[in-house]
Amino acid sequence: MNRIPYPFELETERLVIRSPSVEDAPQLQEAIIETIETLSPWMPWADHLPTLDESEESCRNAEVDFQKGSDHRFHLFLKDSLTFVGGSGLHRIDWTVPKAEIGYWVRTSCSSKGYITEAVEGICRYAMEELKMNRVEIRMNSNNLKSRRIPERLGFTLEGTIRNHMKDVDNKLRDTCIYSIIAYDQQSDH
Repeated sequence: MNRIPYPFELETERLVIRSPSVEDAPQLQEAIIETIETLSPWMPWADHLPTLDESEESCRNAEVDFQKGSDHRFHLFLKDSLTFVGGSGLHRIDWTVPKAEIGYWVRTSCSSKGYITEAVEGICRYAMEELKMNRVEIRMNSNNLKSRRIPERLGFTLEGTIRNHMKDVDNKLRDTCIYSIIAYDQQSDH
């Protein structure tokens, strides 16, 4: 069930967060190429430098998935210049709870400026307030310390670490941290 309108757009203080479009492909490709060394240890899809055709295909697939409601990838842009900052989204949505998982990445030139924290906070607020989600999760490799700071900064609870949970991009077993925020936390000012 798709409860997020398409096309989708959300604004935060400095960002425009919107559903993907094939017109984003050149900026997406540029951002991935710029950031490949940072992304490749953590993101399975960052295993090579994408061609423009691959980036267009990625955007087309994301558009279709968004419209079907199977996955809601978001592209992040600076409000003032519409520079592509990175990606996020609501993934693995379960409308019966309802709950979702937020994922994210940022291009190197936009790193350490608080953009991802701002995006995740805005997406989480939208999920809780507009979509009436009861739970939002963030999962990541336990060794990805920079990524772990985002949910910690936003008041998510570390529920635990699943040991030997899955294989990482190097095909080695990894531990996965699970952070969450629930509707009750939002009402309690956590």
